[in-house]
Amino acid sequence: MKRRVAVYRTAHFNAAHRLNVPQWTPEENQKFFGACNNTNYHGHNYEIQVRVEGEVDELTGYLIDMKVLKGYMEEEVIEAFDHKNLNLDVPEFAELNPTAENIVWVIWKKLRQRLDENFSLSVRLYETPRNFVEFNG
Repeated sequence: MKRRVAVYRTAHFNAAHRLNVPQWTPEENQKFFGACNNTNYHGHNYEIQVRVEGEVDELTGYLIDMKVLKGYMEEEVIEAFDHKNLNLDVPEFAELNPTAENIVWVIWKKLRQRLDENFSLSVRLYETPRNFVEFNG
């Protein structure tokens, strides 16, 4: 009997960023992004929740080894983003505004390349306890 389940893993990282549209004037950026446009950047304690769904392997009883998923998250997200300035230190944001919507999409792409193609993937990113975004691909 095939069983479809979802497993979840959470992690966190701390990072700084500045929201800014280069084509806009400083006044337009300030008006639209407010404090998030601070020229000296600002930071968040991000929380991520990764959801992997698929069929359980009948032999092992696993969907995915959680140690493997943890490793992917550490390599692709934590090592890349933790204690970094997203605008300056993370190549994916050299030309991409590091909004929560774009950050979650970048994380999803990085993890998607590491997972079995038969798994579905969803990533939820909390910028604050009350503000979060999710990307499902």
